[in-house]
Amino acid sequence: MSRSPESKIDSLMIILNLDVMLAKRKMRSNELAERIGLTQANLSILKTGKAKAIRLSTLDAICRELQCTPGDILEYKPDENNNDSISL
Repeated sequence: MSRSPESKIDSLMIILNLDVMLAKRKMRSNELAERIGLTQANLSILKTGKAKAIRLSTLDAICRELQCTPGDILEYKPDENNNDSISL
């Protein structure tokens, strides 16, 4: 049975390693949230991996404040149980 495009997207594993970079920079999440104009609740959603998307402007602000690149905080881990490819 074929899965819908939404279920294929849900199985992608893009991980935002925000907590790792916060620890490296010795910055608390509430400080980062304040600096980038994001609520602590929304930053928590990003940190816990519950976010389905992130605005490029938010990613830009995070990288600016943490002095890092997107590659420093984004990681791709493929779903080993899913061999389907996504057509664009």
